[in-house]
Amino acid sequence: MRNKTMRKLVCTAMACVTALSLTACGGGNGGAGKSEEKQAKETKETQIKDVSFPLQEEATLKVMTKAAAISTQNPEEKLIFQRIKEQTNVNIDWTCYVEDQFVDKRNLALAKKDSLPDILFNAEMNNVELLKYAKQGVIVPVEDLIDSYMPNLQKVLTECPEYRKLITAPDGHIYSFPWIEQLGVGKEAIQAIGGMPYINQKWLDDLGLPMPETTEDLKNVLIAFRDSKPCGTENVIPMSCRVNGGNEDLGFILGAFGYGDNPDHIMVDDDGKVVYSVTDEGYKEGISWLHELQEENLIDPEAYTQDYATYTAKGKNGQYGLFFGWDQASIVSAPQDYVPLPALKGPEGIVNAVRQSGSADGGFQAGRCVLTSACVNQELAAKWIDLMYDPLQSIQNNWGTYGEEGKSNIFELKEDNTLSHLEIVGESPYDVRVQQMVAGPLAVLNSYYGKYTTCPPDALERMDNVKSYVDSMKYEMVYPNIFMSEEDATSVARYETDIKQYAEQKKADWILNGGVDEQWEDYMQKLDELGLGEYIEIKQKYLDAYLAQ
Repeated sequence: MRNKTMRKLVCTAMACVTALSLTACGGGNGGAGKSEEKQAKETKETQIKDVSFPLQEEATLKVMTKAAAISTQNPEEKLIFQRIKEQTNVNIDWTCYVEDQFVDKRNLALAKKDSLPDILFNAEMNNVELLKYAKQGVIVPVEDLIDSYMPNLQKVLTECPEYRKLITAPDGHIYSFPWIEQLGVGKEAIQAIGGMPYINQKWLDDLGLPMPETTEDLKNVLIAFRDSKPCGTENVIPMSCRVNGGNEDLGFILGAFGYGDNPDHIMVDDDGKVVYSVTDEGYKEGISWLHELQEENLIDPEAYTQDYATYTAKGKNGQYGLFFGWDQASIVSAPQDYVPLPALKGPEGIVNAVRQSGSADGGFQAGRCVLTSACVNQELAAKWIDLMYDPLQSIQNNWGTYGEEGKSNIFELKEDNTLSHLEIVGESPYDVRVQQMVAGPLAVLNSYYGKYTTCPPDALERMDNVKSYVDSMKYEMVYPNIFMSEEDATSVARYETDIKQYAEQKKADWILNGGVDEQWEDYMQKLDELGLGEYIEIKQKYLDAYLAQ
């Protein structure tokens, strides 16, 4: 989930003056023939001190961000940023890329140190990238800025001190401003489970079928969906998913055979041992069962190749008996017809609702926003970013705003200056919110609900769905968000790329074509050759240190 009201701005080194001052802002090689002393003198002269909003004279920041393909690619058109500009008198020189191109464009921009933006508003950096770009001098430490100029973020870190630990690198520095979204706690947090299975209750009722309780029950129900035309539906697809497709993957259902599966394949047992889920014997049995469903033509034949748009198009057409996703409304046009499929009992009596890694910390991303070495006006940039951590501003940045003509507004601003969520009818909540929200660095804490805003209705529904699985969550721990050293983080990233790619390729192949039993020994040997043992050893080392705190 993701949003108060303020307007748009961004961080350009100092578009006050001339090309010379812009060169000084760039933090790169500077103009030809310029001495470092002269550049330093110019930089000092252009710095803005004792920043208080609104500024008496307009200043400019140069900011890079991203936007969804279905929303405007011009941040200046976002009412939130327009209001922030009015509040601060800070002009933002925006560079915006569509989200599916952003990482490549970002990396190219960061390779040119003489033309860096001041701020990456939606940086999307993982911990490896934070450490890499810090070592290269592309991004700068921000802990002193937080302590000196950012009271809103300080309040968040005081109320929830665990987040300061999560954003602090092993060298003691903080290199980024986080995104934090709390909706529930622990096993009941909205992020505790990723993609859920949703079954068509209307079809069950039409065929007089009870809710499945076991894997065998589900197989029989899917066969009934296949062989009938429930509610007169043509072109029935008994079960659809996107194999290895994040929230649309079917890994949750494998919990009936053991650990189940989640997007990073990392589980923690109740002895505190790290387990790579796709090496478990139960996983092998679950994959074999899924191949049986495939052989019965119960799984969408496009499940292995379809993109999200194709997946949702068939869902909106009412063809699915069972599908996987974050929520119902994003995938189907009649979300009221679908309910969460309970965690099933497998052949050995196992019941396990699979949780996501990192979900104990709520919605969290350490590297959401960074400040580059090109930013001369660090105090200005820090205070501008800190506005995003004002509770009402964070709420709007995360979800959307109010009072915009010609748009589906997300909130009503009440007389007591609180924001009340409006009901979103007939559309995917995300598709509506993305027209107004700006994301970026923010914090929405559990303590804000009832004080500054209401909880989004769709979030309440999903949290109720998560709560229905709590009793089936077999394991107490999930792998936490941990900041590793640069060396270990780099090794983990390398192992993850090779191991994950191979394991997921075999997963899709085995469900579609079979062969898991015959190929299992070779598969395990290949994972070992790719470094699985070393990978798990590093993950275990950091988990042990985390649990010892």
